[in-house]
Amino acid sequence: MRYFFAVLWLPLMLAAAQEMPFGIQVVDAQTGRGVPLITLTTTNHQVFVTDSAGWVSFQEPGFMDTEVYFHVSGPGYSVAKDGFGYSGARLHPKAGEKTEIKVLRHNIAERLYRVTGQGIYRDSTLLGLENPLPKSNLNAAVTGQDSVQVLPWKGRLFWLWGDTNVANYPLGNFHTTCAWSDLPAKGGLEANDGVHLEYLMGGDGRVRKMVPTHEKGVVWVFGLLGVADKAGNDHLLGHYGRYERLDKRVEHGLVEFDDVEGHFRPVVQLGDEFSWQHPEGNAVRVSSKDGDFFYFVESFALTRVKADYDNVLNPASYEALAWSEDTQGYQWQSKLPPVTQLSERQQIRSGKIPEEKALLQVQDEASGKPVLIHRASINWNAYRQRWIMIATQNQGEVSMLGEVWYSEASSPEGPWNQAVKIASHPKYTFYNPRHHPFFDENGGRTIYFEGTYTETFSGNPIATPRYDYNQIMYRLDLSDPRLAVFK
Repeated sequence: MRYFFAVLWLPLMLAAAQEMPFGIQVVDAQTGRGVPLITLTTTNHQVFVTDSAGWVSFQEPGFMDTEVYFHVSGPGYSVAKDGFGYSGARLHPKAGEKTEIKVLRHNIAERLYRVTGQGIYRDSTLLGLENPLPKSNLNAAVTGQDSVQVLPWKGRLFWLWGDTNVANYPLGNFHTTCAWSDLPAKGGLEANDGVHLEYLMGGDGRVRKMVPTHEKGVVWVFGLLGVADKAGNDHLLGHYGRYERLDKRVEHGLVEFDDVEGHFRPVVQLGDEFSWQHPEGNAVRVSSKDGDFFYFVESFALTRVKADYDNVLNPASYEALAWSEDTQGYQWQSKLPPVTQLSERQQIRSGKIPEEKALLQVQDEASGKPVLIHRASINWNAYRQRWIMIATQNQGEVSMLGEVWYSEASSPEGPWNQAVKIASHPKYTFYNPRHHPFFDENGGRTIYFEGTYTETFSGNPIATPRYDYNQIMYRLDLSDPRLAVFK
């Protein structure tokens, strides 16, 4: 009888083995870690993109049990070219087997994983491999998310994004989406492994509209911060803007998270005359001889407010950094708008600001060429004992908004002089970068940052499947000798 069942099941087992895909893992030659966002392309233009563990699940009729050439490409990584100038690998796909392709990393920063979207570990799943996420291929029906804000709040991490794409319709949530996760030291995944997001959901089973409104337009929140009032009660605040178009804001002010309702509600409405007197960009708390302040970083830390609840709500309390002809130096004041990188450059050329007193004239350390900063994240770093900046460049040479730079300064205001490119995304966009200091490791020597990877503004007509319009996490070792140029 046993022989009968063995004979019966043997063809089924063989058929199952033949149906198993061929696994290709692309790994960093330096670290051995799988590399996400590497594209393998066959000679007949079939395209496969590695998942967050660096895997491709390959099962193509006609291409199994035969030699197949794959072109290998990916932002910041490459394989050596052959005598004809091709960069790739010649493989022999077999059902159920696995192989490895090593790539050389040119980026100083190491690409780790995709934080949001569908199919984060798609190919690993098809290959029957484990991954660190409990909802690794579809979480709350989210397929894309834009521009992250995150801060420790009430013992956990509170995450916030702008527009959110969903699986069931082209129009998703355009009223801000939020989630919780646990800190690594409090039961959460290590930053090296990923982020398990617990989305705030609505009664309809979809991600919740975190700034609900019946008015027309999308709602974005920036400058997210936590602050206590005089009674010691904590408040989660940010600046909101409602937009009918990208260039047409029709309403703005401050919102506060309502613990009972589970969403943000407007608490201060502002007129258009208050163009900078509110939270914006990335908020960072700074202790100085003048007290504790929240500095707000768009391209640089150029606006601030005292770090207490009443002042944050009061637009008259905000200060901007501007050049004073009386003192021949920069000062915090409340009458003039903040200096910008371009306006400072113009005043240097006109002789109004001495070049040696400039704060914002960032240059590529290698070439000496100016680097125009688009968006940035600034934080104190214990390892470098300096303020560090992770920033994207506007109008870079190989991408409009995809080049990521690192810089250091003695204060959050600057001077920001030299910069080193740490990641590149040719012909693609990587904007609104965010360094997560709560993930810092080894006394601040290892840091983590993420940004929005999207073909928007790139001029690239082809969006990367699953990765596009999502958040990608990078890791940076600040002891890398290529960053030793800062003094």
